[in-house]
Amino acid sequence: MKSEPHRRKGIRIMGGLIGLVKPLLPVMFLAVLLGTLGYICAIFLTILAGYGLLRLFFEAGQPGTLFAALGILAVLRGLFHYGEQYCNHFIAFKLLALIRHKVFAALRRLCPAKLEGKDKGNLISMITTDVELLEVFYAHTISPIAIAAAVSLIMTVFIGRFSPLAGILALAAYVTVGAVIPLVCGKRGGEKGLRFRNRFGDLNSFVLDSLRGLDETIQYRRGEQRRKAMERRSEDLGRMQKELNDLETFQRSVTNLAILGFSFGMLFLMVCLRRQGLADGTGMVLAVVAMMGSFGPVSALANLSNNLNQTLASGERVLSLLEEEPQVEDISGRPAAAFEGASAERVDFSYGGEEILKDYCLEIPRGKILGIHGQSGCGKSTLLKLLMRFWDVQGGAVKISGRDIRQVNTGNLRNMEAFMTQETHLFHDSLANNIALAKPGASRQEIRAAAEKASIHEFIESLPKGYDTEVGELGDTLSGGERQRIGLARVFLHGAPFVLLDEPTSNLDSLNEGVILKSLKETKKDQTVILVSHRRSTLNVAELVVEMESGRKS
Repeated sequence: MKSEPHRRKGIRIMGGLIGLVKPLLPVMFLAVLLGTLGYICAIFLTILAGYGLLRLFFEAGQPGTLFAALGILAVLRGLFHYGEQYCNHFIAFKLLALIRHKVFAALRRLCPAKLEGKDKGNLISMITTDVELLEVFYAHTISPIAIAAAVSLIMTVFIGRFSPLAGILALAAYVTVGAVIPLVCGKRGGEKGLRFRNRFGDLNSFVLDSLRGLDETIQYRRGEQRRKAMERRSEDLGRMQKELNDLETFQRSVTNLAILGFSFGMLFLMVCLRRQGLADGTGMVLAVVAMMGSFGPVSALANLSNNLNQTLASGERVLSLLEEEPQVEDISGRPAAAFEGASAERVDFSYGGEEILKDYCLEIPRGKILGIHGQSGCGKSTLLKLLMRFWDVQGGAVKISGRDIRQVNTGNLRNMEAFMTQETHLFHDSLANNIALAKPGASRQEIRAAAEKASIHEFIESLPKGYDTEVGELGDTLSGGERQRIGLARVFLHGAPFVLLDEPTSNLDSLNEGVILKSLKETKKDQTVILVSHRRSTLNVAELVVEMESGRKS
């Protein structure tokens, strides 16, 4: 996530984002209609006021009808504007929920192969601030563009009735203010907007990393170093923000200058036409008033374009994630398989250009506890992830029950396997629910039995709220060993026939290790267990032990 991707064109980004609005097109059309009517009411308030003043001044008419008409237009303007805003925000909030669902589905699809080593702070930035910024696009961009186009067309026709030249000048003004200036300025700020969003994600990552390493920072007195590094990143982000603000200020100045120029141009044109007898006094005044009062929709486009740079940058990041293809595709629709053993046959696997496994073979008989011993970095954990099909092999095959794992339904595979990693993650929930993650709907009795096998029951019972204790309340007071035992409780509760344990007792003392290994052996029954460890004591429970050195079985 640190590299800055090639930026696609803004039109393509907008097209991709608009594609998500298909389920709500009727509401979008209603928003555009109400917005167009609202702006027409606002513009004709000014036109009618000018026309009424002319009538009153030259013909001494009654003001009552004029005031009534103005009042009606003002009320309609308010109602139409409210309706437009309601529709836009309805669409925005509905679509934000839809986009969040799509983003999490994409992360689930890409996980874990394409998320391994990803910048988590940048992902958090994408899930939170990038998605939130899209609300600006859906609520304040799509319909304003359509409304500006509709209103500009209507006003071009209206002004063109007084003079075709005036209509052409009005159209040129609307196109310049609403399209040319925003596109030119947007092109200048587009790359800056994308860099700003990526740098913002980098800063999130740095802050997250600093919080996680707070103990080490204090211990080794590196607080000042981290503070200066954060200050440099913040200043860099501030400079980029200033550049974007300067672009926005420049664009506003150019937009205002263009509006004044075209307004005076219309005045000059209509005066000339009046002198030549090609327009009457009323037409001259109304054309100028209409021109000056109708820049609202297009100037709104000009004002949003700089914010739109960041919005489109966020949209590009989100769309890129949604479009990213997973390295490991889920499998479905194949005949269900029962676990009858597993094997690795001449497996080759590299990660990040580094060869991890080469021509590796291993037979895993059903109903046995197989120990794999080896030093860190020899490929033990990688083998387990290949058995889980977190990654696909680049050569050879991993098989379950004699079938290539790439031909086994993903859901079927997950039900057959239970995997405990070296680091057990606990969610901000109760301890009971954290254990029940392995078996949704598990009874409290089942959860307790699993905790007893994992030698964590007594610790949980000693807590004031027992199994209902929120993990968040404990903070960092749970030791690594306690977390591991909760992870083992999940494995016991899952009850899968094929159990993969990656250094399951590395943070446990010898007493708890012995209790857990005894539970593992007693409850094995028809289970097949792979026990990975670099500690010989852990492998005493294994019936078969395989030595692994640099991706090869010795």
